[in-house]
Amino acid sequence: MGEGAGARSGASGEAETKLKVVTTFYPMYEFSRQVAGDNADVVALVPAGAEPHDWEPSAKDMALIADADVFVYNGIVEGWAEKALASAGNADRIVVKASEGIALQEGVAEEEDDHGHGDEAEGAEDRDHDHGHELDPHVWLDPSLAKREVSNIEAALAKADPEHAADYASNAEAFNAKLSELDQAFRDGLKDAKRKEFVTQHAAFGYLAKAYGLTQVPISGLSPDQEPSPERMADIVKEAKRRDVKTIFFETLVDPKVARTIADEIGAATDVLNPLEGLTDEDRKNGLDYIGIMRNNLAALKKALNQ
Repeated sequence: MGEGAGARSGASGEAETKLKVVTTFYPMYEFSRQVAGDNADVVALVPAGAEPHDWEPSAKDMALIADADVFVYNGIVEGWAEKALASAGNADRIVVKASEGIALQEGVAEEEDDHGHGDEAEGAEDRDHDHGHELDPHVWLDPSLAKREVSNIEAALAKADPEHAADYASNAEAFNAKLSELDQAFRDGLKDAKRKEFVTQHAAFGYLAKAYGLTQVPISGLSPDQEPSPERMADIVKEAKRRDVKTIFFETLVDPKVARTIADEIGAATDVLNPLEGLTDEDRKNGLDYIGIMRNNLAALKKALNQ
């Protein structure tokens, strides 16, 4: 997904080694790539098509982490990251937790009945659990919070490579302007939706739902491979029927059988709502990136919420 190590010519004509930026999974890669521009080589550890929640680094990956000038991760998704950083020691490496400073909200436990209206957990930034509830890592799905992650990455690259700090600032500003446009497109596209609830395969869309006045009704919890209990399945069917839901959303990196089972049960259609935890090979062939997939998500939500 990323580029290999390389060199460029400085003003004196001498070859300069590019900053080596190692990121965890797709959103961290894309945000870092946008900020870095031509001044760094950016690689993603989690390969295309892999689900990042269960991924573990190989010996080759550990070597990349050890050799990185900057390591970028989101937090919570990458349960392996802290241990890997400790094992792959590098006193000069700058580590950026891109979600730093964002008030994380509680996720939705599988058996909860409130379906995740997205109230924020006070002071939750430094905790992985609060009163038994796992914190929701999916901040990148709210474009306004994605801007905060981009700014955190920009600060880290500028610290690692002060000579190009102005470039990083300019690149971050340009990409954040695109994220602001995306945010406005969501606001405009969803403000007059006929319905506000959507059923999704796992509880990835709490921040997005909160940002735009929607309610996600997740079939399972924060982990996409979490199997819902028969009782949970029955509750979702009952809830979907009560709300007259017409579309059940599934995602690209997870088996859609549960979503399709519920859709068949209530006579609903299925569609993709992409949590952007990784690109598929098809996404890459089609030239899709974060902005493009988020716009596809907006189109899918507009269609489902106006049926």
